[in-house]
Amino acid sequence: MLGCTLGTLFRLTVAGGSYQEGLTSHMQGVPPGLLLTEEEIYRDLLVRKPGQGELASPRREPDIPIIYSGVNAADTMPGFKNEGYTNGTPLVILIPNLDRHFEHIEQYQLTNRTPRPGHASYASYQKYGEWDDAIGAGFFSGRYTSTIVAAGAVAKHILRAHGIEVTAYVKEAAGVHMPELPLDEIRPTVAAYKEVRKEHDPVYQAIFASGRIKPGMRFLEKMAVLADFEKQIPDLEWPRVDEQAVRKERGVHPKLNCPHLPTADEMYRRIMEITEGGDSSGGVVEVVATGLPAGVGEPVFQKLDAELGRMMGIGTVKAVEIGGGSAAKDSTGSQFNDQIRIKGGKVTFTSNNAGGITGGLTTGQDIVVRLTVKPTPTIAKPQQTIDKVSLEDKELAAVTRRDPTIVARVWPVAEAFTSLILLDHYMMHLAYESLSPKSQEKS
Repeated sequence: MLGCTLGTLFRLTVAGGSYQEGLTSHMQGVPPGLLLTEEEIYRDLLVRKPGQGELASPRREPDIPIIYSGVNAADTMPGFKNEGYTNGTPLVILIPNLDRHFEHIEQYQLTNRTPRPGHASYASYQKYGEWDDAIGAGFFSGRYTSTIVAAGAVAKHILRAHGIEVTAYVKEAAGVHMPELPLDEIRPTVAAYKEVRKEHDPVYQAIFASGRIKPGMRFLEKMAVLADFEKQIPDLEWPRVDEQAVRKERGVHPKLNCPHLPTADEMYRRIMEITEGGDSSGGVVEVVATGLPAGVGEPVFQKLDAELGRMMGIGTVKAVEIGGGSAAKDSTGSQFNDQIRIKGGKVTFTSNNAGGITGGLTTGQDIVVRLTVKPTPTIAKPQQTIDKVSLEDKELAAVTRRDPTIVARVWPVAEAFTSLILLDHYMMHLAYESLSPKSQEKS
């Protein structure tokens, strides 16, 4: 299968499927000397995974990452303290599938001849024929996005060390729009949301807080823990969330990462209203990145905004906007241009309709990207389809596990994907700068 690799200097290749043994993130270009832990990576995965309430599929995949290679197994010589640190070789993260049950596989088998409208199941059958991995939609399932989130956690770790921060959140859901808020209000709220989710995640408590998986353990020791934990998943109980306390003390919605609480409540109400009617809904995710210097990006075919457009690779995303996006068509040049001034000896802009990118290069402003997320294709209403083998008209009523909306789970994928692209281009920028005459003069 082609098309599973992203990046130039920071290079990610992903593999696996919804009901295969698991999924894999294989990274090249990870610098040596980083202390990465499975707990840190899981903190990002836990906000993407299903099984966390009414807004997500009831499948209970724990999404526990296992670092398989790319770090030192022990201190390499006397006096060195480098056990567990990256060593510059490819970093591989495994995400085993643990919540796979025969009754669910059988449901897919019984319905796989009748492709879900809006899903890849018809097109993938045309491409791969009878060998198509159609159980749980295989590689076309949203499960593959766990590989992006795991790799994105590594990218964010590196970016943070260089003062670059990436934040994503739900901007619109089920037709309900969030008002404009300053970033210094959004970021603490998103951070609080992530912390609430971690505190109420039973997998985090059972695996990482308890120390069942910790740095220094061998791979087979970790696998023994997961084999035992797999038996506990059907009876895993999510702790009761005191939603009023979360709202009052943290100022966040406990199930939806929209940083404006009144809007989040209305989004949730509308999503559930649509779901109760057997349907699904879409929305918009916004990503903001800060700290990038001016000049990052490559012209023509690798313009940074074009690279961010690669987020169409997230299965449910149907449009990517940079800055003002589609509003540009209704604007005049004098309205849309980001006029430039000098303030305190520094370059400033009167607006940011460009989303921090002109000519494919960063301007030094915030990078602003929005993703339009379509409604979940799997719905609890009859739909017209075909038998893709016999080519007869059929009617499909969804019976598999489903997400009422995907937008509530796409934002961590968008945050991770953006981080991967920005890190790759930032590394190219540093390499380019280091070879310039000015850099040589400084050295």
